[in-house]
Amino acid sequence: MRATDRSLDVVAFVSEHFRDIVRRRLSELAGLALLTLGLIGAIALATWSVQDPSLSHATQKPIHNLLGFPGAIFSDLAMQLLGLAAILLLLPETLLGWRLLAHRPVGEKWRGLVWIVATFLAAGFASTLPRIGSWPLPTGLGGVLGDALLHVPALLVGAPLSRLTLIVLSVLFGIATVVTLAIAAGARWPYPRAEQAAADNHHDDEDDDAGDDRASAWLGMIVHALLSWKARIGRWLRGAPRAPQRAAMPAATSGRQEPRFDSFGRVAMPAATEAEEEYEEEPAPRRRAPVRVPPRRIGNGYTLPSLNLLTAQRVSERTTLSKDIIDANAVALESVLGDFGVRGEIINAHPGPVVTLYELEPAPGIKSSRVIGLSDDIARSMSAISARVAVVSGRNAIGIELPNPTREKVYLRELLTGKDYNESAAKLPLCLGKTIGGESVIVDLARMPHLLIAGTTGSGKSVAINTMILSLVYRLSPEQCRLIMVDPKMLELSVYDGIPHLLTPVVTDPKKAVVALKWAVREMEGRYKKMSKLGVRNIDGYNARVAEAKAKGETLTRTVHTGYDKETGEAIYEKEPLDLDPLPFVVVIVDEMADLMMGAGKDIEGAIQRLAQMARAAGIHVILATQRPSVDVITGTIKANFPTRISFQVTSKIDSRTILGEQGAEQLLGQGDMLYMAGGGRISRVHGPFVSDDEVEKVVRHLKSQGAPEYLEEVVAGDPEEDEDGAVFDATGMGLAEGGDLYQQAVAIVKRDRKASTSYIQRRLQIGYNRAATLMERLEQEGIIGQPNHAGKREILIPEEGGQERY
Repeated sequence: MRATDRSLDVVAFVSEHFRDIVRRRLSELAGLALLTLGLIGAIALATWSVQDPSLSHATQKPIHNLLGFPGAIFSDLAMQLLGLAAILLLLPETLLGWRLLAHRPVGEKWRGLVWIVATFLAAGFASTLPRIGSWPLPTGLGGVLGDALLHVPALLVGAPLSRLTLIVLSVLFGIATVVTLAIAAGARWPYPRAEQAAADNHHDDEDDDAGDDRASAWLGMIVHALLSWKARIGRWLRGAPRAPQRAAMPAATSGRQEPRFDSFGRVAMPAATEAEEEYEEEPAPRRRAPVRVPPRRIGNGYTLPSLNLLTAQRVSERTTLSKDIIDANAVALESVLGDFGVRGEIINAHPGPVVTLYELEPAPGIKSSRVIGLSDDIARSMSAISARVAVVSGRNAIGIELPNPTREKVYLRELLTGKDYNESAAKLPLCLGKTIGGESVIVDLARMPHLLIAGTTGSGKSVAINTMILSLVYRLSPEQCRLIMVDPKMLELSVYDGIPHLLTPVVTDPKKAVVALKWAVREMEGRYKKMSKLGVRNIDGYNARVAEAKAKGETLTRTVHTGYDKETGEAIYEKEPLDLDPLPFVVVIVDEMADLMMGAGKDIEGAIQRLAQMARAAGIHVILATQRPSVDVITGTIKANFPTRISFQVTSKIDSRTILGEQGAEQLLGQGDMLYMAGGGRISRVHGPFVSDDEVEKVVRHLKSQGAPEYLEEVVAGDPEEDEDGAVFDATGMGLAEGGDLYQQAVAIVKRDRKASTSYIQRRLQIGYNRAATLMERLEQEGIIGQPNHAGKREILIPEEGGQERY
């Protein structure tokens, strides 16, 4: 019985597409029939003649109407009853036929009654107009019904209507006709600024309003013109000058209910309505007016970018799968798995913007690895582009993710206006996108504390980096966050050159990138020294202590031991004043790691390792991206220090295992589809938001208008060749040319071992050849060793341990 039910459901699923085609064709035929009916009626009215035979007039003369006797009867009845307003009888059929033919929503039924009222009012308006000499009927221009409407006020007054009264009635009937026609056609009313947003909350969720706007744009223009003249007349009567128009005030935006899912993916409760603006940035024909978001100002006169610079999602772009389709897919999926010998039941389904997750509860004895290995076969059998299979953590279920027929685009503006971003306590918030259930994913870079990104060309990696950068600049000012961008490809990040958040111009030279990373290491150590002076553990405690001292107007000091009293022998302590300023976060963004590893792999890997291990508390964070996730680029050292990783679509299972430790990334759909692995190793699928190059340029122009960047020359200063083959920390004081711990260690080695050669110093100190050669030259200059003889050996000039030293 169960197999029979499955077969019937599969047949229903297959025939669903056929039924949809039949419905569309019937709709098109009905629309074409109504348009034809409207055209026939228009021809009948256009060729109407009072001499034609009709129900009220018999004659043997030839019929002038092109439609013959039926057309003559219809046109005569319409003209006798409504006069010139008879043309309005054809507009509802024509508009309805156009909507059915174009597969537009039909609209509410009550609008048909409004059409009838508008037709009567139009007849009354026509009857108030003076009759022309060629009018062949004994009634007015509005026919019998129009004259009847004029007799009502005449009966109330008890006297014939005067010319002034006719003018007043003409204006009233005209305005009422235009207003009722606009309501019947679904034209949007030009509300005031504050009231418009409230009205939009009621209409935005209905797609048929968009069709109404396009169908009756001319009616809305007429209403707008009438109201404009009304406002001008009112100002003229009051004698008040016209006030200049102000910018649109912030208004409430429309919202929608998003399903919320618990930790197991089940629908938990309706989500609170989130602010979500459904308007384009610039008003265009056939689109609603935009709701402007006021700019957000912070200290020092800096204004954060406005959300109006980003594109908003329209209601028509949202797509959802019906329950029938989801159930049919679940039945078909069970049948496909049964064909491969996998017994189980689909217990739940979670539709999302891009894919739908089907939870399979396998029968006892079914291995998860067996189902996971069937991903390609499942995609082929379900006629899908790809299928990703993974175990649902914490449950006896296996998740099968299938792409939706229509993909919904995720916009960055939707995430930035959401509650999850605006109420997030993250210090460095990053908008990653939406989960399968439609929930926003906002993560904190400060808690990661570093991020590794991999993905092939076209997978959405560069767009994701742009969204992360915009997430930071939309929340933080240059005083709160500074950026170092490394772009060896000279294409992706060069657009940000000149924004005030940068510490240095966008670095495109791989050799300069090494210098920039070494500067970050030195900056990290310098920050640790400052924090140790205040006795704090991280940058948050440091900034809080400095801000507290400035608020109280006190000077920070520390107690320093300077020596001992010669007479008493007691220790002498002095207070040293500290001139400290708040430290901003520093985010280092490397767009292509492979190019840097090919040029200076040893130095790059050492610097990144040091930053990843220690820079978190100092407020320095690293985002690495590469399009070649191979083991020679993402080494074991880098993977061990980057627990948080993101993988976009890759070419093979090997690349997926390299970046994530498991397969699955090769089954992604591209264009922002990613797998996000948090610090604990838990992997979730996220659909990244889209941001266009035009939006990025708009935001960059705004940032540049806020002020010029304050570059630090020492970030990329220095000759990269001098540090080639040198240790990462040679420039931090351990290998200075004028002396330091490294030189003292070399002297101690030579004095103790009585050996002096460049290779020997290089091996003992574990430094590069160039640095060892520099130390040998200094040892010779200081008289520690002699010049090399014919065999290349040097004489040790200093005595052994315990003897008199010459330095």
